[in-house]
Formats: sequence, C-alpha cells, structure tokens
Amino acid sequence: MPDVASLVDGIRARRRAAVSQAITLVESSKREHRADARELLGELASAPGSGVQSPAVRVGISGVPGVGKSTFIESLGTRLTADGHRVGVLAVDPSSIRTGGSVLGDKTRMGRLSADPDAYIRPSPAAGTLGGVARATVQAMAVLEAAAYDVVLVETVGVGQSEVTVAGMVDTFLFLTLARTGDQLQGIKKGILEIADVLAVNKADGDREGEARAAARELAGALRLVRGKGEWAPPVVTVSGLHDLGVDDLWRRVLEHREHLGAEGLAAKRAQQQLEFTWSLVRDELDQRLRHSPGVRRIRDEVRDAVLSGELPAPAAADRLLAAYDEAHPDR
Repeated sequence: MPDVASLVDGIRARRRAAVSQAITLVESSKREHRADARELLGELASAPGSGVQSPAVRVGISGVPGVGKSTFIESLGTRLTADGHRVGVLAVDPSSIRTGGSVLGDKTRMGRLSADPDAYIRPSPAAGTLGGVARATVQAMAVLEAAAYDVVLVETVGVGQSEVTVAGMVDTFLFLTLARTGDQLQGIKKGILEIADVLAVNKADGDREGEARAAARELAGALRLVRGKGEWAPPVVTVSGLHDLGVDDLWRRVLEHREHLGAEGLAAKRAQQQLEFTWSLVRDELDQRLRHSPGVRRIRDEVRDAVLSGELPAPAAADRLLAAYDEAHPDR
C-alpha cells in the first residue's frame, strides 16, 4: 500500500489504481489502516469544494427484488458519461456478511459501464455490520469525489434498514419498482414512500408499458396520502433501463429535486448527514475497542457459552462484558 501522500496525489491526478487502493484503505477494519484512513480523508477534506461543499450529485438507488437496478444503473451511467460526467457507482450490500455479496455479478451485469474510462464501479465489503458498511461507503464517496467523479450512485443491494441508511448519505433517494398484477403497491413499505425523493416504474416497454403507467398513477396517489402539504412531491415516472426509455426524464427529475433543495437546503442536509455520520463513527470505534479489549477477550468465550446454555441472560451477559471493558480501561 503506498503512503498517504502518494495516494492523495494519485487520487487528485484521477489515477484509478490510487482510487482503488484508497478505497481499500478506508474499508479496512485493521487498526493501523484506520489511522492512515483518517489521515487520508483529512487531507482530501482540506481541498476547496470537498465535503458539504462538494459539487458532486449524490444519488441513492434502491428497488424491489428483480426490478433491474443494475441494468438501469448501466443505462443511466452510460448516458451521463456520454454527456461528459464522471460516474462512480458504490453498492451497499449488508447481505454480503453472510453470502460474500455479488462482487463479480455487479460488474458482469454492468459490462459496458465497468469498461467505461469515465466510470468506476465498486461493491462494498462485508464489514460485519450495516454500520460498518455505511462507514466504508461514505468514506469511499469522499475518495471518488476527490478524484473528480461528479456523479456518485449508491446502490443498496440489501433490503430494509439499508435503504434508510443509504437515504441518509445522499442528496436524492430514487426508488425503482415494477408494475405488478393485482395490487400495484404490493411489497412497497410505507417507510419507502416517506424517504423516496423520486420513484420510477421500471421495465415500462412493449406490452408492459400500459400496466407500468397505471402503476405509476397508483403510486402517485399513494404518495399524496403519505406526504404532507408543502413538502417536496416525489414525481413518479416510467422507465425502461433495458431499452433506455425515460432515463433522461428521470435524471431531469433528480436534478429538479436538487434545485428544490437549493444551495442552502443542500448544504444543510449534508451538514446534518455529517453530524449523524460523526456519531456513527463514534459507535463504530467504540464497538472496535470493545471487541479488542483484553478484558473482554479474556471472558468472551465464557460469557458466550453461558448465554448459549441458558445459564446467563443477555442483560447480565452485557453487564459482565462492559464491566470487563471498564476494568481494563479505568481511565476511560
């Protein structure tokens, strides 16, 4: 791994190898790497137009299973690079904790975009917790923006809480869905309608176009029930990532949401995200310190066996682990 100064120079020179090495560094959970990562991110943050003031457009993308996120992202990404943008794609995949994720799958499904010199695709690691994945992803975004990627697309591969996590690190959250027979809203949680800024019904082509438009109308009606008056009214559009239909219109809606926020609103939103991310980093660091504490390691297996056998209830087990940590670190 090159030293931090070399990585900073390489990132600012837009060298892909340096970008990859830097993201590997910020993803690492090794203590020695975490110190270097903080130094690296501090150097990148010192540049004008970074952090809250970054001109990059940050978009989160989620969707129901089988919606065609990868096909859509490739269609959008290739259009953006053709228009002169540099596009970074990050995939948040908490399910990779168990399965190893779909590192090759993402790049295989986005073959054209992964070969584009103005695009960069990177899946998130199996970082042990959703919070760990989020830490790695937010810091990877900082690396990409320092390397002049002016559009960053954050795809959530998992479901549930990962959608809320991704919405908390981007400017605009896009939700993709499909036209379904019967209940068009089946499988879409109310919480998604509350956090989505733009919604799109994908695979709106051929014989499915009419059904997709009907689904879009139904979604728009549901949104009017969820959103209060005076709030941003999330547009609902129809697209076909496979056939590249409606993608330009959807991107215009993303930019309209950005205009709705305005410079002050966008800066305030990003500042609040930074504050929340600060506490996320604190919790992540405390978790690491707890796991590596000599006192905790000394009794960890004993406590584990006692909990599994039913001899020790969870609250008492937690108290024992915390007491072991406090005993080993009396000055903290």
